[in-house]
Amino acid sequence: MTEARLTVVIPTYDREAVLLETLRLLLDLPDRADEILVLDQTEVHEAETERRLREWNETGLVRWLRLARPSIPVSMNEGLRQARSELVLFLDDDVVPHSGLLEAHRKAHEEEGVVAVVGMVLQPGEEPVPGPSSSPRGEGLRRDLEFCFRSAERADVWNVMAGNLSVKREAALACGGFDERFVGVAYRFETEFCRRLRRRGGRVAYEPGAVIRHLKAPSGGTRAWGDHLVSARSEHSVGDYYFALSEGRGSEIATYALRRLRQETLSKFYLTHPWYIPVKVLGEIRGLLRALRLSWERRRTG
Repeated sequence: MTEARLTVVIPTYDREAVLLETLRLLLDLPDRADEILVLDQTEVHEAETERRLREWNETGLVRWLRLARPSIPVSMNEGLRQARSELVLFLDDDVVPHSGLLEAHRKAHEEEGVVAVVGMVLQPGEEPVPGPSSSPRGEGLRRDLEFCFRSAERADVWNVMAGNLSVKREAALACGGFDERFVGVAYRFETEFCRRLRRRGGRVAYEPGAVIRHLKAPSGGTRAWGDHLVSARSEHSVGDYYFALSEGRGSEIATYALRRLRQETLSKFYLTHPWYIPVKVLGEIRGLLRALRLSWERRRTG
């Protein structure tokens, strides 16, 4: 069987040395990608970052494309359009890839009906969990929202993490790509995308052999929107409410929204910082109102 061609797509925003190190590690993998595509939403880079990216672009090791404004789903859709391979692997810009990452994604796509594969994501300090996910799978809106993405057991899932996600390019484009109404930190945009793929009859597989370590760089990326615990900005919450409005039905939406509001305002942080509770509640209300407007626009335009 001929090995499928694979493009690695890395959306990046306000990242410098950690982006360069992620790219270096990918270029050093024994199983090289057929193409590495960097979708750069950074307005101005440090001189060394600019120099290295330009050099890699000119030598053909990396394709470096600049985008006009920061948006996670917009950059990922552009990656789908620009990719020259049948498989597209989206990676965060602050990761350490396991040596078998690309091979594991390719092999998982050989299984019948698979249109997307999400790999293992190890956050700082985490190690793989032996056996199946210890988190409840849930039903309805909450189905697989708590899935353990460091489990050692393969599974078909209804939720994914966009920082280690491969898709069959044609299937992703056929279902409309990523919903660009997910704004700000775009929380849950990949979950909504996964469910659209599933409803079209495709399998979405969790492959524990496709491993990355996520470094959670303290600046840039979604961290550019600030700390959600002390912010009244709608960008932190709008995606979750928009997801509920897009995927939920009837009272399920209200239950989901109330549960989120309770969880977000009654965390341990606020026991010692209660003066931030009104700020957080304001941010949640703003996010809900913005999500309602986005949902109305989606229904109006179809």
